[in-house]
Amino acid sequence: MAFDMKNSNSRRRPTGPLLMLELNEVNVEDVIKYANSGHLPNFSRFFAENGYSTTSSEAEYDHLEPWIQWVTAHTGRDFAEHGVFRLGDIINLDIPQIWEQLEAQGLTVGAISPMNAKYRLDNPAFFVPDPWTRTDVVAPGVLRRLYEAIAEAVNENANSTFGAKAALNLAVGGLAYARPANYARYLRLVAQAKLRPWAKALFLDLLLSDVFIRCMRAKRPDFASLFLNAGAHIQHHYMYSSGVYEGAFRNPDWYVPKGVDPLLDVYSLYDGILGDVRAAFPNIRIMLATGLHQEPHTELTYYWRLKDHADFLRRIGAHFETVEPRMSRDFLVVCRDAEQAKATQATLEAVGTPDGTALFEVDNRGADLFVMLTWSDDIPGDVVFGAGGRSFGPLRPHVAFVAIKNGRHNGIGYFSDSGAPTGQGTEQFPLKDMPQLVSRALGVAATLP
Repeated sequence: MAFDMKNSNSRRRPTGPLLMLELNEVNVEDVIKYANSGHLPNFSRFFAENGYSTTSSEAEYDHLEPWIQWVTAHTGRDFAEHGVFRLGDIINLDIPQIWEQLEAQGLTVGAISPMNAKYRLDNPAFFVPDPWTRTDVVAPGVLRRLYEAIAEAVNENANSTFGAKAALNLAVGGLAYARPANYARYLRLVAQAKLRPWAKALFLDLLLSDVFIRCMRAKRPDFASLFLNAGAHIQHHYMYSSGVYEGAFRNPDWYVPKGVDPLLDVYSLYDGILGDVRAAFPNIRIMLATGLHQEPHTELTYYWRLKDHADFLRRIGAHFETVEPRMSRDFLVVCRDAEQAKATQATLEAVGTPDGTALFEVDNRGADLFVMLTWSDDIPGDVVFGAGGRSFGPLRPHVAFVAIKNGRHNGIGYFSDSGAPTGQGTEQFPLKDMPQLVSRALGVAATLP
């Protein structure tokens, strides 16, 4: 049955701690379309009871990256105030985040996979960072090893490589933290992974949700957050195959089989996770937030990723200390000093194809380089690359296909609160107000400096 999600007058206020479910970039308007077609019963119930509001963020498109917006949501500062532009850069700053703000008020806190968040706590219930941000992990040893395995799986996903040690840690950690009620879901996702590559992202988000539920049950913090990214990943790569997409583009059959709807797959997973969380903690207040959302991309764009970053850099004569893969096309090159970084930047920026198309965009941050592989078309086998009159041969063997870009960022996000006293949807509020909303919900004063 169709309903108006925004016009809820529910005044139900659950008691107990507060959970924040961060469903990165999910388009709630699309969720509602699926719900009104008979899908997603838990989302249907949640929004019917609680309504939703929208959030606003940055005006400049380059600032609508999730690793910028979630820093805003966690710190109460917009981009002009926090200045965090790249994934992982939060580790270089000491900006008070929502978890430290609440801990300073005497509350216990926890977090599972918060995007671009730095560990700065004194005594958290648990803190497991996202797979791309290298900061401390506070968790039992099995969970720490599981985190390392998940980080390797995420960062090597395009190459389909996974070490034996990581596989063992994933198996052991999965057995320790996966809930028996979800065993059938895991088995289905494993069976689907060959024909539905996005099933790997679904598997990892389901596992993170089980980790979250088990950690909550064990530690019972006053506030805890769970960040899930499969929705953003799948929207970016497969939105054209959605049953609610109304645009002109279609993904080729070799990319997504006819009749398969990856968005419904991930929204259904999240619907199940929401149901699991509500069943596990029936009296706990839940906030849902998306940070921003995605809308259909309006041109055909391919994403590529280097297969072996270090080998490629050595092949082109670049000098560096270490190289760290980031999300999708991005990677961080750590150099000995600023002089070496400047020389490596020049080497990277000179690499291109014979027609003058550059392969990389480089952001020099002193001794580190944040690099993006910018080639956005198909790569036939006869495309070669080189630099300074020297040819390095065909490009295709050095890169892995990641995706065809389907979704693009929109700065409007969505927010719903099971404990909102007066309903929601009447007005939009800035994303940077999130820490204050959480603080008020927990009955403490906001501590934003």
